[in-house]
Amino acid sequence: MREDFLLLNPGPVPLARDVRQAMSEPMVSHRSAEFESVYENAQDGLDYIFERSSLDGTPTTSGGTSLIFNGTATMAMEAAVANLAGEDDEVVAVVNGKFGRRFKRIADRYANVTPVAFDWGQSIDPEAVAEAVTDETKVVTMVHNETSTGLLNPVAEVGDVAAEHGAYFVVDGVTSLGGDEFLVDEWNVDVAVTDAQKALAAPPGTSAMYATPRAQEAFDGESAPFYEDLDWHLRKADSHQTPFTSAVPLFRGLALAVGHIEEEGMPERIARHRRQSAAFRSAFTAMGLSMFPERNDASEYSNTLTAVALPAGVRETPTEFFDAVTERGASISGGQAHLGGEIFRVSNMGNLSSEQILRGVRTIGEAFLDVGEDVDLEAGMAAAREQLR
Repeated sequence: MREDFLLLNPGPVPLARDVRQAMSEPMVSHRSAEFESVYENAQDGLDYIFERSSLDGTPTTSGGTSLIFNGTATMAMEAAVANLAGEDDEVVAVVNGKFGRRFKRIADRYANVTPVAFDWGQSIDPEAVAEAVTDETKVVTMVHNETSTGLLNPVAEVGDVAAEHGAYFVVDGVTSLGGDEFLVDEWNVDVAVTDAQKALAAPPGTSAMYATPRAQEAFDGESAPFYEDLDWHLRKADSHQTPFTSAVPLFRGLALAVGHIEEEGMPERIARHRRQSAAFRSAFTAMGLSMFPERNDASEYSNTLTAVALPAGVRETPTEFFDAVTERGASISGGQAHLGGEIFRVSNMGNLSSEQILRGVRTIGEAFLDVGEDVDLEAGMAAAREQLR
């Protein structure tokens, strides 16, 4: 692959050179003091991200614990549900895309699930959630930033509903944490989950969870899968370890990546992601394209992922368009499941520069022109530059 190949798909995202180099350092034991130092650095960086993802850098929570898992975010999602809910408990799962549906499918294996479902790309109606949640509800799950559709969901409103009924609130922040605002206490979040390969800009293969003291008191590790016993993970985290063999190179990469985030500062990082996503949205609409998701008063467009409807002419042969993008040294993503051939998705997660955003806009515009779609490329470029000033 060419050295300047531009990853604009929603994970894995490009890695900094020192992150890549860290993974090739000599191996050490996962029970060594050297590894414990790596774990501690990664955990400290994650604490910063989970606890300081505000627009002004003020703390959003304190007293919780960041846990790191030898597995992607699906493992962390499952661990959260399995340690909080049992077969006689009710989980209300809010679904308006692929990853909300994944949370529901996970919960189906452990508890009685009441879904509150909307069409993919449709905004969540908090009143519909309020009608489903009762004092008997044990857990409410939802996705903050639904990557399959490009919507930022109303976590604050749903968190109020969960808190009103005493339910534990578990939130997938996989593609928002590290790139956007996330207010743990204000949104009544009990467990937040994220993934290394998304806005954290770390290598794929590890994930992380922030567990508040309230959640930790409710964890029942014996009812969960052996590998996901969170009581055990919490005990080992006290000594900067995982219960089982750790993926040492991946932890090294994660530790450096979250360190870079702390160096940039979450307020600056959030502002940059919002500026870049606005550039993509402005560019594509100026070209004559249409955003895919439908917003309501409670929802916003994602600030880390832009989902755009493919023009009717391109939908007939979408592979030609995506091939044209790849031929220009970049990758973007199409729609998932039934949205395949209907939309394209472009990520700005991680550490992309303004120049890379502009290159992405031009690449996509030229690919459309290649397949005969009459987009206004120069208007799109001008709109993007205006947002990036």
